[in-house]
Amino acid sequence: MSAPSSSPSAPAENVATEGDFLAPDAGQRPAGPTPSQSRFQVDLVAEAAGATEDKSPNSDASSTVPSSDKATPATPQDADPGTGGEEAKGRFRVVNFADPSGSGSAASPEAAPAEGLQNGDTVMSETSLHSSTGGQHHYHYDTHTNTYYLRTFGHNTIDAVPNIDFYRQTAAPLGEKLIRPTLSELHDELDKEPFEDGFANGDELTPAEEAAAKEAAESKGVVKFGWIKGVLVRCMLNIWGVMLFIRMSWIVGQAGIVLSCVIVAMATVVTTITGLSTSAIATNGFVRGGGAYYLISRSLGPEFGGSIGLIFAFANAVAVAMYVVGFAETVVELLAGVDAIMTDQINDIRIVGTITVIVLLGISVAGMEWEAKAQIFLLVVLITAIVNFFIGTFIPSKSKESVGFFGYDGAIMWENMGPDFRGESFFSVFAIFFPAATGILAGANISGDLADPQLAIPRGTLLAILITGIVYLGVAISTGSCIVRDATGNVNDTLSAQFMNCTDAACKFGYDFSACKSEKGSCKYGLHNDFQVMSLVSGFGPIISAGIFSATLSSALASLVSAPKVFQALCKDNIYPGLGMFAKGYGKNNEPLRGYILTFGIALAFILIAELNTIAPIISNFFLASYALINFSVFHASLANSPGWRPSFIYYNMWVSLAGAILCCVVMFVINWWAALLTNVIVLGLYIYVSYKKPDVNWGSSTQALTYHQALTHTLHLSGVEDHIKNFRPQCLVMTGYPNSRPALLDLVHSFTKNVGLMICGHVRAVSIYLLVFVSRYQRWLLKNETKAFYTPVFSEDMRQGTQYLLQAAGLGRLKPNTLVLGFKNDWRDGDMMNVETYISMIHDAFDFQFGAVILRLKEGLDVCTFILPIYLNVFFSGGVVCVWCAVVHVYVHFADKRSPTVPLNVSDQRLLEASQQFQRKQGKGTVDVWWLFDDGGLTLLIPYLLTNKKRWKDCKIRVFIGGKINRIDHDRRAMATLLNLFNKPQREKMIEPYRLKEDDMEQEAAERLKNSEPWRITDNELELYRAKTNRQIRLNELLKEHSSTANLIVMSLPLARKGAVSSALYMAWLEALSKDLPPILLVRGNHQSVLTFYS
Repeated sequence: MSAPSSSPSAPAENVATEGDFLAPDAGQRPAGPTPSQSRFQVDLVAEAAGATEDKSPNSDASSTVPSSDKATPATPQDADPGTGGEEAKGRFRVVNFADPSGSGSAASPEAAPAEGLQNGDTVMSETSLHSSTGGQHHYHYDTHTNTYYLRTFGHNTIDAVPNIDFYRQTAAPLGEKLIRPTLSELHDELDKEPFEDGFANGDELTPAEEAAAKEAAESKGVVKFGWIKGVLVRCMLNIWGVMLFIRMSWIVGQAGIVLSCVIVAMATVVTTITGLSTSAIATNGFVRGGGAYYLISRSLGPEFGGSIGLIFAFANAVAVAMYVVGFAETVVELLAGVDAIMTDQINDIRIVGTITVIVLLGISVAGMEWEAKAQIFLLVVLITAIVNFFIGTFIPSKSKESVGFFGYDGAIMWENMGPDFRGESFFSVFAIFFPAATGILAGANISGDLADPQLAIPRGTLLAILITGIVYLGVAISTGSCIVRDATGNVNDTLSAQFMNCTDAACKFGYDFSACKSEKGSCKYGLHNDFQVMSLVSGFGPIISAGIFSATLSSALASLVSAPKVFQALCKDNIYPGLGMFAKGYGKNNEPLRGYILTFGIALAFILIAELNTIAPIISNFFLASYALINFSVFHASLANSPGWRPSFIYYNMWVSLAGAILCCVVMFVINWWAALLTNVIVLGLYIYVSYKKPDVNWGSSTQALTYHQALTHTLHLSGVEDHIKNFRPQCLVMTGYPNSRPALLDLVHSFTKNVGLMICGHVRAVSIYLLVFVSRYQRWLLKNETKAFYTPVFSEDMRQGTQYLLQAAGLGRLKPNTLVLGFKNDWRDGDMMNVETYISMIHDAFDFQFGAVILRLKEGLDVCTFILPIYLNVFFSGGVVCVWCAVVHVYVHFADKRSPTVPLNVSDQRLLEASQQFQRKQGKGTVDVWWLFDDGGLTLLIPYLLTNKKRWKDCKIRVFIGGKINRIDHDRRAMATLLNLFNKPQREKMIEPYRLKEDDMEQEAAERLKNSEPWRITDNELELYRAKTNRQIRLNELLKEHSSTANLIVMSLPLARKGAVSSALYMAWLEALSKDLPPILLVRGNHQSVLTFYS
C-alpha cells in the first residue's frame, strides 16, 4: 500500500492475506501443514483438573530416560485414518492426520492425559491434531505425549529440546529432517493460525535439495565405503601411477638424489596443503557426492564450482585415455619383444586400448562394490611390485653389473647425489614428475559413496599422501644408491690396466663406462638411458610389469568412476541447462550410467588418437586449477569470518592455504605456460557464463559471507565521511506499495537511480503477518526483473504514520534516502477526502524531515492493480493458480501466455496497460522539457541529466524553461485575465466548489467544528488570499500545453504550500490544474540544499 490511490485499499489488502502465499515457488515445497490449519491445536486445561494428575497413566515417575529415546523416526502401526490414530515412539512420532471434522475419538494409550494439571501451561490433546491434508504423513517432533518432557520440566509443553535433526537441510542418510515448533505456534494467541506457509524457519527447499532428499529417502541398502577402501586405497592407487616404475629412476639420473628428493618434497608440500584444505572443507558440514565440484561450489559458490566442476570432470575423462594408452603401450612393447605385433604399433595401441576401456567400463557399470574389489586386487599387485623392487636392491647379481646395478654403495650414492641435467632443467624435470602427485582427490570424488565423508576424506587423503611420499623418496634414494647413471650393458667393458686413472663409481667394481660420455646415445642402460631399469633391479622382473599394469589400470578405473560422479553432481544442480539428462542415477547406489557412457565416449576418442603428449599438460593444469581453488576456498572462508565456517578439522591455516593456492598457480606455469593460460581462459569463460545465467541456488558460500563483511565495513567507513556536493546522489524512497503494482513509477525512478543512487520501494501494510515472507519474495522479484532496489515494508494502521516510519528509519548510515517519490493521486475527487489529507500530509512530512519530494503523473494513471486484480481473482476462483495477488504487466502477459482464463480489457484499461510499459522502452529522439521555475538546490535539473545519461533516454535532448523576461509581465497579465474570464466560473467552481468550507453561511462555532473534523476544506479567506497562486497554476498548465505537449517527459518545479495555511484540497487542486492533460510529468522540489556545483 502506498499513497491512497484509485484502487480501494482495504479490499486489496484483504486479498493479499488470502493469496500472497500462492507464489510461483509454492509448488516446490514439501508437504506440510495447509494454510488453513496450524500443526498444533492447543486446548486450555482447567486448574480444577489437577487432582487427577497422579492417577494419569503416564505419571509414573522414573529416574532414567528409556533407552528407546533415540533419534530414530517412528513408523505408524495399525493407524486408522478415520479415527486419527497415532503411535508415539520415543521422542519422535508419525502423525496420521484425520479429517478436519475431528471425527473419531480414541487416543493412544501412551498419550499424555488431557486432564492432568499443567501448572497453568497449555497441553496438546491427542485428538486435536488435525489437518486438511487427509491422511498425509509428516514427521514432527513429539514433545507432548512423551513423559520425558513431563519428568524434565514438570509439565508437558510443545516446546522442543535441542536436537540435531532440526538442523538438517533435507532428509539425509544420516537422519530424518524434523520440524521444530515455530515461534508463532509458541507465541501467538490460541485462536490465530500462526503457521500458514508450510515451512518452519524459512526452510524452503531448492529443486536440487528436493532431489537430494528424494534420493536419500530411496537409497536403502546402498553400498557405503569406509576410509580405507573408499579413500586411502583409491588415493594411493591414483598417486602411484606409471611414473613410479618408468620415470622415477630417470628423474634421479637427471636431478640427482638431493634434487629428486626436493622435487618429491615440493610436490608433496603442494598436495599436503591441498589435503589439509580439503579436510577442512569436508569437515565443515555434511558432504554429498561430487568431490572437488561439491567442495568448491559449496564454498565459493556456483560460479567457481560450475566452471571447475566441468573441466575437472572432463580432465578425469581424458585421464582415462591417458592411463589406458600408457597400459596399451606397455602391452605392445611386450608383444614386440616376442614378435607378436598384430598390425603396426599405433593401431595395436588403439586395439589394446579400446579393449581395455571396454573392460574397465564393464567393471564400473557392474557397480561400486565390484569396482572396489578390483581396486583392492590392483593395490595388492602394486604393493607386491614395490616390495619386489626393494628386495631386489639388496640382492646384487654379477649378471646385472654390466647394466649398471651394483647394489648399495657409498661411492655410487655420492656420485648420484648431485644433478646431471642432459637437455633438461630442474623445472622441466619437476613438470614431468608432478602429474604423478595428482590423484589426491580420488577418494573425495566419490564422497557420495562414503559412509562418513567427514572422517574418511581427511584420514584417507592425508595418510595416502604420507605413504606415497615416503615410497617416492625411498625409490629415489634407493635407485640413486645402487645404480650408476650410464652403463653399456657389455660384460667386456671391464677396466684395463692402462686406464687406471678411472674415477667413476663403476671403476671400483672393475667396469669402465667412460665410452657413454664420449659417445652420447651409445649406451642403453643406467638411470639416464633405461626407463625399465626398475625391472632389471627387482627380484622378479615380470612383477614390475604387473605393477605397471596395476598402476595404469587402477588410475584409469579411478578416473572412470570419478568423472561420471562429479559430472552427475554438477548436472543435479542444474548449473548448465541441457545437461539434466546426465543427473539421473540407476540402482541402489544411484549409479550415473549415462555419465559412464559419456566418459567412455570421450576416453575412446582420445585413445583412438593414440598421441596424448599435447593434451597431457592441459589435464595436469586442470587438476592444479582445482587444487588452487580448494586452497583458495579455505582462505576465502576464513577471511569472510562467517559464523558458518567452523570445520572440526583444526590443522589448517588460512595463510598456508593461500600459499598453497599460489603454489598451485606457479606450478601450472612451470609445467606448461601456454596450457596454464588456456586453463585460466577456460575457467574464466565458464565463470562468466555461470555468472551471467545466475543459477537459482543458495548454498551459503563464503563469497556471500565476504560480500556481507565488505559491505558492512564500507558502510561503517562511509558513515565517517562528511557529505559533499560533488558526491550527492538522489537516493529515493519510492512509495510503490507492492513493487509490481506501479511499474511506470518503478521503471522511471530506476532509470535515474540505477548504478547512481539508492532506491527503496516503500510499502505501508495494514497487516503485520508475513512481513518477512514478503520482503524475501518481492526482493527476489526485483532482482529477477533486474531492478536495483530494496523492498522495505512496514506495518502501520495509518498510512501517514507508516510513511513517517520509512522517512526516519529506512536505509543504513549514509545509505539513507533523501528524496520521497510518490505517484499522483488521480482519483482524489472520487474517494474519501481524508485520504487526500493523508496524501498531502506525507509531502509536508517529507519537507519536515529535509527530504526532497517528487511526484509522477501519467494521465492514464499508475496503479495496474485496478484491472489486473479482478482478472486474477476470476482465475483463482475458477480453479486456476495465482502467482501473486497483484502482478506487474510482465507477469500479467506471462500469465496470459499460459492459456489461463483472461478478461477482455476496456479502452481505458488498455491505455493504462500501455502507459505502464512506456518507460521500459527506448525513448527515441525526443525531448525532456525542464521547467525550472524555482531554485530548489538543483534537484530539478539533476534528475533529467541523470536520466538522459541512460541508454533508453540518451537520444532525448534536454530543453530548459525558466522564468519570463520583465518586459513580458504586462503581456502575461493580460493573457491571464483573458483566460480567467473563460475559466473562472465554470471550471474553477467545478474543481474547487465541492471542497469549500463556506463559513459565511454558518455560525462560527459550527464552522470551526466542521473545519476540525474535515481539515481539507477550503476557507473563503484562504481562497481569496491565494487566488493569484491558483491562477498561476492554470496559466502554467496552458504554457505547458503550448510548449511541451510533445515532450517525452516534463520535469517541473513542484509548487509549495505553506503547512497549516493552505488546505489539502486547495493544494491538490493546484497540482491537478498544473499537470492536467499533459505528457508524463515529474513534479520535483529539492530540500533547498545545493546538489550542483561548478567547482572542480
